[in-house]
Amino acid sequence: MKIKFRTPTEKDIDDIMAIENAGFSPEEAATREAMLERIRIIGDSFIVAVNEEDDPLGYAVGPVIPERYLYDELFEKTIPNPKTGGYQSVLSLAVAPNYRKFSIGSMLLKELAKVSKEHDRAGITLTCLENVIPFYEKNGYQIEGISDSQHAGEIWYNMVLDL
Repeated sequence: MKIKFRTPTEKDIDDIMAIENAGFSPEEAATREAMLERIRIIGDSFIVAVNEEDDPLGYAVGPVIPERYLYDELFEKTIPNPKTGGYQSVLSLAVAPNYRKFSIGSMLLKELAKVSKEHDRAGITLTCLENVIPFYEKNGYQIEGISDSQHAGEIWYNMVLDL
C-alpha cells in the first residue's frame, strides 16, 4: 500500500470525522465544526495520509503555539499559524481502525516533523493518555510530566519532540 500526504479539503470532513470518532471518546473527540475550522484556518499544519484512491486513512492536526505545552483553549478556538517559529502542537493524531497496523501514525509524525523543520519550529508538542506514551516514545518524543489539561476529564501527559 502506497501512502501519500496532503492537506485536507472540506470534502474530506466525513472521513476525517469517522476517523476522529473511532479514535477518541465522545468527550475527547473534536466536533465537526471544530474540525472544519481547523481545515479552513490551519490547513498548513493539518496532514492527511491517503491511499492510492485518495481516501483519508489518518491525519495529524494542531496549531502552532509559542508555548512548549498545550492548553485547553486550543481545543475550543483556532487561530492562524505563524509562518515560522513556535511549537507545532498535535490536537489529534488518528488512524482509521482498519489501517492501524500499517505504521501510518508513525508516518504522520515523521511527515509532521519534516514540515515543522521546514518552518523552523522549535519542536512538536502534544498531550496523550498514559496507554499511548510508549507509541510516542518509540517515535522520539520525551515525556515531560503530567499536563495541566482538564480536557475530557482525563489525565494527560506532556510529550515533546525537540527539532
